[in-house]
Amino acid sequence: MSTTMLIIIAGMALVTYIPRMLPLVFLNVESIPPWLQATLRNVPYAALGALIFPGIFYIHDNILYGIIGGASAFIIAYLGANLIIVVMSSIGILMLLSFLL
Repeated sequence: MSTTMLIIIAGMALVTYIPRMLPLVFLNVESIPPWLQATLRNVPYAALGALIFPGIFYIHDNILYGIIGGASAFIIAYLGANLIIVVMSSIGILMLLSFLL
């Protein structure tokens, strides 16, 4: 393996490690304000939405499958369900839809 490749791998490891290490070193769990804790609780839903939204339009030949699946996931997440429940129920709804059509 070339030296350039090793430097690139070490750089990527450092860039990945630093954002994960800094909060553990400098932040005390008791010092995080409640509004920031509430915001951080929504990060999994925001990340899931950003990852899944483009795929909604390409999930099936018929774009309605994606729209129905995305809308059902949005409604179930809005009702406060766990992330796994949101994903599994959306998959279940699309399975039922494919059996009915």
